[in-house]
Amino acid sequence: MTSTHGRGDTLHHKGTSGGAVTRRRPGDRVRQRVAVTLTGGFRLTTEGREAELPGGAQRLVALLALRGRTARSTLAGTLWPETDEQRALARLRTAIWRVNQVVPQLIESLGEQVDLTAHTEIDIREQIERSMGVLGGGTVDAATWAAGIPTRDLLPDWHDEWLIDDRERLRQLRLHTLEDIAEQLCRQGHFGLAIDAALTVLRADALRESAHRAVLRVHLAEGNIAEARRAYQSCVETFERELGVRPTPATSALLAAFPPAVARPRSLSATAAPPAGTRPR
Repeated sequence: MTSTHGRGDTLHHKGTSGGAVTRRRPGDRVRQRVAVTLTGGFRLTTEGREAELPGGAQRLVALLALRGRTARSTLAGTLWPETDEQRALARLRTAIWRVNQVVPQLIESLGEQVDLTAHTEIDIREQIERSMGVLGGGTVDAATWAAGIPTRDLLPDWHDEWLIDDRERLRQLRLHTLEDIAEQLCRQGHFGLAIDAALTVLRADALRESAHRAVLRVHLAEGNIAEARRAYQSCVETFERELGVRPTPATSALLAAFPPAVARPRSLSATAAPPAGTRPR
């Protein structure tokens, strides 16, 4: 005889071997592990397996991952700005259908609004949460400082106009987070990790003066004055070559406590009288 146990979404009965066999009710939703990756390029996976989507469907998933629940008319106008409203809405319906054909029920319709299903893992949202934790005063663990901090930009190969603001926002958030991480690691005495974080920012933007200051602070905290001077000189040369200006006083002031070394005078022994037996000229 069949009996129900625990949650109401499953049925259990005894198999011929006596073990419990689980059957799901018709129409039950089986939750899959779905992940959307947007840093470095678009990637959609279900249970660790990559799912292929056409370009328009990829952009719909990416837009929802970035903006969350959005009105249909806004989605259609953003994704197909050169198309009239009715045709854009038709394209949106097709894109939603295509996504849900590949990953069932990934996109949910909520009246006139659309969103990704709540259990979708989205790398950008996780990274924003980590960054906000660091910038909000959270302590950085030296052993895992790089976890969740991307080194690549948001969808770098896409050139859609609607991505410009999101890309710059996330880029700035990432660079500020890395600078904060460098400062925290420096205070903790983890100078190698600190300089790595600071140089990661500098590689991303060689004209970012706050990144140059982060590098200088780590060198000075470690007592590497020569390294600090070389880093400062590189900053000066880069700014003069690319911008035609010198670094601001805030950057120059970091080296103010370490004036250039003055040439030492020759010792008295070097200027003493010549050895005996030598006739002066």
